[in-house]
Amino acid sequence: MSALGMTAVLGGCGLTGGSDDVTLRLVAADYGDNAANSSKKYWAQLVDAYEADHPGVRVEVSVYSWSDVDREVKEMVDAGKAPDMAQIGAYADYAADDLLYTADDLLSIPVQAGFSSAFAGAGQVNGVQYGMPFAASTRLLFYNKELFEEAGVTPPTTWQELADAAEALKADGVKYPYALPLGSEEAQAETMLWLLSGGGGYTDPVGRYTIDSAENVATFTWLRDELVGEQLTGPVAPGKLDRADAFAAFAKGEVGMLNGHPSLMKMAEKQGVRYGMVPLPGVEGESKATMGVADWMLAFRQNGHKEQVGDFLDFVYSERNVLDFSRRYDLLPVTNPASEAMSGAAQDRDLKPFLDELDLAEIYPVGKTSWASISAEVKNRIGTAVAPGGSPAAILGQLQSTATTAESSAAG
Repeated sequence: MSALGMTAVLGGCGLTGGSDDVTLRLVAADYGDNAANSSKKYWAQLVDAYEADHPGVRVEVSVYSWSDVDREVKEMVDAGKAPDMAQIGAYADYAADDLLYTADDLLSIPVQAGFSSAFAGAGQVNGVQYGMPFAASTRLLFYNKELFEEAGVTPPTTWQELADAAEALKADGVKYPYALPLGSEEAQAETMLWLLSGGGGYTDPVGRYTIDSAENVATFTWLRDELVGEQLTGPVAPGKLDRADAFAAFAKGEVGMLNGHPSLMKMAEKQGVRYGMVPLPGVEGESKATMGVADWMLAFRQNGHKEQVGDFLDFVYSERNVLDFSRRYDLLPVTNPASEAMSGAAQDRDLKPFLDELDLAEIYPVGKTSWASISAEVKNRIGTAVAPGGSPAAILGQLQSTATTAESSAAG
């Protein structure tokens, strides 16, 4: 995917034309999967509308793929040429280095107050919001209706019902009764979903890592013994199965059930798969929490332009623009006004089950500078916890030790 404005000089004071003219530079991630729906089209339309009403401000947007955008921004910052704004996957390192404006510095009170509380809280470090949530998603359990009907089972609400349904699907010849993607692509997500459904999580309510808690060890012991050990997770070992491959298998009709986010709907529909979605099962009933994921907007202080950046971001977060972006890419809005509008709109009924989960969403500990390294370690190691002969207690203990060390380093 070609990037918009990649040849532009990113950095400097950005003054163009008259002495009062300002150029703002934004680096953004591409949510599209082809040239026709690239995010550069969204930003081009939004910027055209903004500039029409703000003749003294130009906004230059550079769009990069998700595999490149975080690295590109880091290289710009390291070179002393930070963009004015970046819409990327993380903010904590830049906040820790005191490079960012706070949301209080930039946004009008209605806009800031309109953020979903869970995501606004996840954008805070020590009670100060630096990360502005930009797009969100939650997770539901997807199931193949045709395979369920043929196996004579109903959508599960508990772990035991999930295991029983997987057993029936296996007996009916389903390739992946339950797809458990713990491969390197997104193992940290599947892991968090299961930890939450077992009453645990990566951290406790005050933000301390609790990766090797009794609840978490019990969860992965159950996965090892009751799903993987019973050969209910398919022909590919969970530690080798990536999320993208699991989604592709579901779209081919080869998966009975798996945890998924909204983009899986279109994938399945394109292939003619009849699917249903239900809240994640828990130990004794529906999980009391699900995972929410947010991407972030952040604003660097290097170039100044606080007033212009704040005004532009108020426009970005208007209800109309948030709804437009969310609907283009099957994502959830991060503002309450847009969420309320989407909940009541017939055109958004497919997303409503995900919207309903927002109030139960818990988010990665993205405010910790240690999280990036912990997430990488989870991707590398967690699959071995459920392998034959694997030790959940040992693997989770190693991850906890890594987290403790990383936290100590961050504090130092």
